[in-house]
Amino acid sequence: MQRHNVLLITADQMRGDCIGLLGHPDVETPNLDTMASQGVAFTQCYSATPTCIPARAALFTGQSQEHHRRVGYQDGVDWEYPVTLPGQFTQAGYHTHCAGKMHVWPARSLMGFCSVDLHDGFLPYRNTGVPANQWMGRIDDYLPDLQRALGPQAGINDLGIGCNSWVARPWDGPERLHPTNWTVQRAVDFLRRRDPTKPFFLWTSFVAPHPPYLPPKAYFDLYQDRPLAPPAIGDWAEPPDAADNTADGFSARLTPRQIQRMQAGYYGSITHLDHQIGRLLRELKDEGVLNDTILLFTSDHGEMLGDHYLLRKSQGYQGSVHVPLLLYDPGGHLGLPKGRRCAALAELRDVMPTLLAAAGLPVPEGVDGMDLAAVCKGEGIPRAWLHGEHTAQTEPAHSMQYILMDGCKYLWFSHTGRERLFDLNSDPHELHDRADDPGYAQQKEKMRACLIRALKGRPEGYSDGQALHTGRTPVTILPKSPI
Repeated sequence: MQRHNVLLITADQMRGDCIGLLGHPDVETPNLDTMASQGVAFTQCYSATPTCIPARAALFTGQSQEHHRRVGYQDGVDWEYPVTLPGQFTQAGYHTHCAGKMHVWPARSLMGFCSVDLHDGFLPYRNTGVPANQWMGRIDDYLPDLQRALGPQAGINDLGIGCNSWVARPWDGPERLHPTNWTVQRAVDFLRRRDPTKPFFLWTSFVAPHPPYLPPKAYFDLYQDRPLAPPAIGDWAEPPDAADNTADGFSARLTPRQIQRMQAGYYGSITHLDHQIGRLLRELKDEGVLNDTILLFTSDHGEMLGDHYLLRKSQGYQGSVHVPLLLYDPGGHLGLPKGRRCAALAELRDVMPTLLAAAGLPVPEGVDGMDLAAVCKGEGIPRAWLHGEHTAQTEPAHSMQYILMDGCKYLWFSHTGRERLFDLNSDPHELHDRADDPGYAQQKEKMRACLIRALKGRPEGYSDGQALHTGRTPVTILPKSPI
């Protein structure tokens, strides 16, 4: 039996609504549109733990956060997962490779891949006390290439925009040297040099559109002077004090001009990424393997982008937790209906079992996700609800839990006890908080009870099985279960 190749493409910090064909009023994504029109778009896909590290743990392991144990952002902790998505493909005889971002620890851990071309972005805090270029030059494969082209003085942060900043401007170097182009070039190099006697599993993992927002000038200019839809502002949202504005804060009261430039940088980064995906698709076709390859596109989490005066990720609102997921099978091997919009509730833990099943490989024990292709075809049972969360030890008031059920979202902030409820069916932009609406009292009680059950027995003490308890100390990594 022929074994199909598998290509996983991930963006970093890309909102679930930022695909043109799926209704975004401004973003141009012709190649993702092609994948959506010829494949299946899962319109209700979420990141249960919406920051890079815990979200990627779900991608690598196929597990819920309760089992991969990362419920907040904490770097520098070893990734001790004996069973991983690339490891399963490698064991099955696939030639496996990652080009781009991993964000694991230790940074050069292969995580089951045969080989990795690594670029995690600008993470200077990983080795404090050592100049960033010295540290990045040791672990990062992109920086040495950049310095060979531009000279030893070149650095990843030369333009001075932080890796969590809303500030945006055009990239000042040749487009071919941009990290997005570099990632595809390394993926293309693998396709040309792979072992032709084996099927391949390739993970092309972009840093974009994660800040800094530095698309090439042509892509920045595409949006800079166009009227763009403004951020969604809920009637419950509280404007921050303008005096508290910082370039990398979780909220800001930005001027219309600042919002325009932020959107131009973000949307420009997405269109640039999309065009490079088109380059990768063309390479698959030129190599003669496009019709023998199963492709999946998603993102680790989203970006608030000014919605409700909020920025970055880790929030429980749609901009942060809702992510794209496209399943594209050019050769028709999976029997998927072309152009289908599947509203089944999906999560990043589903990527591993979906791709293993697509390749005809067994799904190992301990995987919590489901095969989305089977769900799409009516051969699997869709999940009825989803529990998500993110804890923040340095700012406990930001720690939140959420439940998705019946087209509604329930949010509980564990430090303060504040509750929010949104009816996503009628209010997809979360403009109206229904937590105190008598008409939603029964729905709120049902979803709160679901969260009480989900958190029962957790070490933080959030739930005793009967009620939720506020003010508990959050943790970012759950302890291992006793054997």
